Amino acid sequence: MSTEAIILAGGLGTRLRSAVPDLPKCMAPVAGKPFLHFVIDYLQRSGVDRFIFSLGYLHEVIETFVQENYPAMDCDFSIESEPLGTGGAIKHACGKATSENVLVLNGDTMYTINPLKLLDFHQQQHAACTLSLKPMQQFDRYGVVEIDKENHIRSFREKQFYEQGLINGGVYALNVMRFLSLDLPAKFSFEKDYLEKYVNSEKMMGLVMDKYFIDIGIPEDFNRANLEFH
Repeated sequence: MSTEAIILAGGLGTRLRSAVPDLPKCMAPVAGKPFLHFVIDYLQRSGVDRFIFSLGYLHEVIETFVQENYPAMDCDFSIESEPLGTGGAIKHACGKATSENVLVLNGDTMYTINPLKLLDFHQQQHAACTLSLKPMQQFDRYGVVEIDKENHIRSFREKQFYEQGLINGGVYALNVMRFLSLDLPAKFSFEKDYLEKYVNSEKMMGLVMDKYFIDIGIPEDFNRANLEFH
């Protein structure tokens, strides 16, 4: 059975425009290569062998890059004709999934967890969705995820300054049929309209994984990636 990953790569990258004009965010050049190159290579090394690319803005750029650089890759493209939000993009891409459970992650973030460990935990727990959780210190860019001692997610707290806490690392294991069986609109936010709305009615788990994390969606971290990647 293949291990499938949906890579969300349809973003406009408005906060990165000053650094990277006219490219999808995940194609921003880092150490001389598109950031997406590092994401794909990391996932392949980690055991992912099928990819679904969820695309929108300038999707042809990403399709061409993948076809030219990974000609043997088992992959598919889910293309939005209009922005559907993170939830709508995942829902649309799930229509191309061939596995009962898939990994979902962002093409502009690198979080070097063991994705197969996340997927195994998710399946053992018979969860609807399992989140990778990153411990952070002194931050205000992210909300906090609260879990109980059995790793069930209990609540999502708003963005504000926290001395410490667990943040949503943006890598998910998702049960495709349970997700698609919900009455979700075509356009919606995965975080607000799925995770936060269904946290008490769907079995959502969290797995703490303290690994390297970088989100190139803002210029400071984009510049940091150029120093740290090679």
